[in-house]
Amino acid sequence: MRERLVIAFVGLTLAVIGLYGVPRAYFLADLVRSQERSALAGTATALQELYDEHTSHGGRIDERLLAVGLVSADRVELAPPGGEPVAVGTAPDGEGGIMVRRELSDGSVLRLSVSSDTVGATIRDALMPLVLLGMGLGLGSAILGVVLARRLSRPFQELAGFSQDLGHGRFDLPVPTYSIPEADAIGSSLRGAATRLDELVTRERQFAANASHQLRTPITALRLSLEDLTLWPETDPAVATELERGLGELDRLASAIDELLDLARGRRLDAQQEIDLVRLVKASASRWPRRLAEESRTLTLRTGRAAVTRVPAGPIEQVLDVLIDNARLHGEGTITVEVRDAGTHLEIAVADEGTRRPGPDVFRRGVSTGDGSSAGIGLAVASELAEVCGGHLSLDTTAPSTRFVLWLPHGERPVAQPTS
Repeated sequence: MRERLVIAFVGLTLAVIGLYGVPRAYFLADLVRSQERSALAGTATALQELYDEHTSHGGRIDERLLAVGLVSADRVELAPPGGEPVAVGTAPDGEGGIMVRRELSDGSVLRLSVSSDTVGATIRDALMPLVLLGMGLGLGSAILGVVLARRLSRPFQELAGFSQDLGHGRFDLPVPTYSIPEADAIGSSLRGAATRLDELVTRERQFAANASHQLRTPITALRLSLEDLTLWPETDPAVATELERGLGELDRLASAIDELLDLARGRRLDAQQEIDLVRLVKASASRWPRRLAEESRTLTLRTGRAAVTRVPAGPIEQVLDVLIDNARLHGEGTITVEVRDAGTHLEIAVADEGTRRPGPDVFRRGVSTGDGSSAGIGLAVASELAEVCGGHLSLDTTAPSTRFVLWLPHGERPVAQPTS
């Protein structure tokens, strides 16, 4: 902005100087030529009078007498009738000079001339103050333009900084008032937006905390009840085994609530130790065959050697559950879960045999999947969980069917912490 203001200010000044200076330069050039011609005419008149006076007493005209005219002329020439011309000074070369011619009383011709170089030098001397004035005004306008540009752009630069702070989650912005109406209007809008966002974020965090607290209480009560049932002598061992499995799912649900609460608060979900991704995927996939069998569907797991990474296990299990459930609801045929080491990163791919091809914006909340159903927020939350864990969830557009790929870093490579 400052550069544009300086360019505009200096350009306007130069345009004004040009509109004034160019006509003024032509006027000065004409004025110099007119003055040179007047000076030559006056000198010619003086020489004519001197010639008449000198010849009336029988005197002879020589070069010494003509040299008087060199005061204003570069060359003085006297051509008597029937005699040799007498001349003093330098003969003019080229065109553009000025010459004055006088017929004397005895028929002689007197010529006084000024060369184009002399006229040009006189014009340059006359124009030099005008040029220096224009240069001074241009330099002054540049300095003044820089000062004014800094003063005018400073409020907008400060507002840009406040906008960045607002984007980073800082809502107590000390936005001052400005003397520039446009900047003051933007500052007022920023103050209002910061206040509204602060209230909105506070309400969202309070809701997340309240929801988490309200969910923990019944989950804890249900867990205690299931634990009591597993300890009853009347409980069948098979039922006790299923209850133990339900207790594990309740623990996963409690962990998921805590992790989603941290995600809502903008916190980083950090892993405390390295995990074997193959083992984690096998454990997660083992929960789905029974449910898929009820729908005549199967799940195939493809794993290679151990793949070590440093990510929190809970969110990765949640992302995997979302992808498998999405393939169950919207896909067809066998669901394939593959874990592989891609060299630069680790991958977990979930694919099915259906022909449905969702769009790349399927990770946006509430985006339609294209078959009349809605993706809801499952894939959106899964994508956010992958990002905060240092990974990335993408849709493989080269596969013939629906195939989602979760990219994760290697365990030995540090994960970059996001700015907050």
